[in-house]
Amino acid sequence: MRRVAAFRPHVLVLAASAALLAGCGGASPAPAAAPPPQAKAQAAAGPTTTSTPCGEVAGSGGAQTKVAVRGAVDCAQAKSLLTDYFAKLTPAEANSPDGPGPIALGEWTCGSGPGGDPVTSCSTEDDRQVDGVRG
Repeated sequence: MRRVAAFRPHVLVLAASAALLAGCGGASPAPAAAPPPQAKAQAAAGPTTTSTPCGEVAGSGGAQTKVAVRGAVDCAQAKSLLTDYFAKLTPAEANSPDGPGPIALGEWTCGSGPGGDPVTSCSTEDDRQVDGVRG
């Protein structure tokens, strides 16, 4: 008696799958080109941090404070802002171990570092910044 081979659909599916997978093993697409080194350095540095000096104002306790701005702030506005900030500080706030602030002055928020930290910063939501450094 002769044996008749039975039709086995799963064998056909396996063979078709193997053929498709073999076609995928060929040349793979080239990886994306690496960005130039200067682009990497700029990305790591973040936004521009160049500041513009604007002179001095009398700071807390009358100490001279150097004023600098970043972003679209003119020097007259920066000096007025820091003068208003220092005038608004109470002696208790000025001597706080955590540093004075934050204090809202219109669209600006200002504060100073703790203890003997000589830096005062004011900023807005749109990344404008005014810095004051005693000394």
